[in-house]
Amino acid sequence: MKAALSNYHARMQRALDHIDRHLEDDLDLDTVSGIAAFSKYHFHRQFTATFGLSVHRYVQLARMKRASHRLAYRDAQSVTDVAMDAGYDAPDAFARAFRQRFGQSPSSFRKSPDWEPWLAAFGPLDSARSKLMQTTYTPGDVTIRDVAPTPVAIMKHRGDPATIGATIQRFIAWRKATGLLPRISPTFNVFHSDPRATPPAEYRTDLCVGTDRPIEANGERIEAGTIHGGRCAVLRVVGNTDNLEPAALYLYRDWLPVSGEEARDFPLYCQRIAFFPEVPEHEAAVELFLPLK
Repeated sequence: MKAALSNYHARMQRALDHIDRHLEDDLDLDTVSGIAAFSKYHFHRQFTATFGLSVHRYVQLARMKRASHRLAYRDAQSVTDVAMDAGYDAPDAFARAFRQRFGQSPSSFRKSPDWEPWLAAFGPLDSARSKLMQTTYTPGDVTIRDVAPTPVAIMKHRGDPATIGATIQRFIAWRKATGLLPRISPTFNVFHSDPRATPPAEYRTDLCVGTDRPIEANGERIEAGTIHGGRCAVLRVVGNTDNLEPAALYLYRDWLPVSGEEARDFPLYCQRIAFFPEVPEHEAAVELFLPLK
């Protein structure tokens, strides 16, 4: 029974992965059910029963999520190009759908996103994806690595984690202005707070880019600092890299107590390796570092 359920979930996961990779293509019921090797006559009900969303609704939300990321964080594409990539034949149809979902026009969202309705809109999509993406980690997934210290430029986020999108937007714009692009300069986040145990107003995290160049603030509050490196337990996370809490919980609750190791006096941090929407969401990748004595 367990093997049959695992096989069923793997086939559903194939369908999600195909959708992620082919958001520009025609993703009708015949195509998606064929990828999962399920009968098209039953797949709609199977998909909805598994994920709580119809195939059509899931595809709509996945396309809109990628479109909103491109608007907020990637200014190279025009609104028209973003609309076409999201499956709309005309920018005005995309604008109507976007405003209905987020309460802002695409152009207004690009300039100044309102993140609260954005988070609410994608709750059903994130819930659907998490049903099959609950990764079970094992001790073999954790490696101990000696990490070299890395000088970084830091933009601090202080306050409600739900508003971090605005800080990320400023961070990306600052990086572009200074030429510290992800393909040549590594990206780190340092987690000073546990979002589950910290009041939103007191939440603290740092957005960092590796560089040994003199800091060019360009009107932003940027500080020089160092990722200390040293011995670290490293866990690679692939998929939902917006939520690293399950991986952090595994390191602290399951791995650390039986490892014989002790945590060092430096916060948990991560290096972001592959970014959505440059890669499909299920291929986004992060390495999570737990500093050790």
